[in-house]
Amino acid sequence: MFKFVIEKMTAMNTNNVYLRNAKSEFLRYKSLGDKSIEQLEPGQLFFANNDDSNSIAVIVKHMHGNMISRWTNFLTTDGEKPWRKRDAEFKNTINDKQEVLKQWEEGWACLFAAIDPLSDEQLSTIVYIRNEAHTVMEAINRQLTHYAYHVGQIVFVAKQLKKGEWNTLSIAKNKSKEFNAKM
Repeated sequence: MFKFVIEKMTAMNTNNVYLRNAKSEFLRYKSLGDKSIEQLEPGQLFFANNDDSNSIAVIVKHMHGNMISRWTNFLTTDGEKPWRKRDAEFKNTINDKQEVLKQWEEGWACLFAAIDPLSDEQLSTIVYIRNEAHTVMEAINRQLTHYAYHVGQIVFVAKQLKKGEWNTLSIAKNKSKEFNAKM
């Protein structure tokens, strides 16, 4: 009996750690996007290197569409909502920085409203994305990696646009030794 209780407590603590870590990682990626967008002039949000590239505004529009679809009624409806128009997310219809920021914040707010109340017991619940079954934990992991990918694109494009005026979001180039000495 004692062994069973310890195993159950260990599993619960692991899950609790998982949810805290997942939320922390989502917040970290949101912060990287926030800090990148903040450094840009409004017009830079709409720059696309070529016809096959997406501007930051388009990336945000796509993330917004994905987040609203995936996290609305997360536990009870398929994450790919019938009203979502994914292909339209890759056509820029945003006109200003305020709209980019509005969509950015709405998407993240929807995500956090869905994951904040989750309990450890719900991590093994089955949810669907495009009729494919996922545990809640798998769905969170899927979206976390998807958003990290797109935030990485945002950071990359922003850094290219700012050139020498970029305020680094991590350890500055050729400054690892100094950073490590402070740690």
